[in-house]
Amino acid sequence: MFAVYYLTCKTDEEAEKIAGHLLSQKLVVCTKRLPVSSLYPWKGEKGKANEVLLIMEGFEKDFNKIDKEITKLHSYETFVLFSVPISYE
Repeated sequence: MFAVYYLTCKTDEEAEKIAGHLLSQKLVVCTKRLPVSSLYPWKGEKGKANEVLLIMEGFEKDFNKIDKEITKLHSYETFVLFSVPISYE
């Protein structure tokens, strides 16, 4: 099944690096980058950051492979990768 993946990155350069790597590994088929402003709890404080949302299209079955490759490249101590399955009927 097809899926859309979402990942926030620290910079546009980091998002482009991750996107390029996943495309070269044929783990995603298309990527998009958007600037976002994020609020989140972090170590007992309220965190705030300007980030880049990386939106990727790929296959649901590749989630673990994609996560493993992102772990090698992402600058965050903790990042969140999630996917939304897409079905065409």
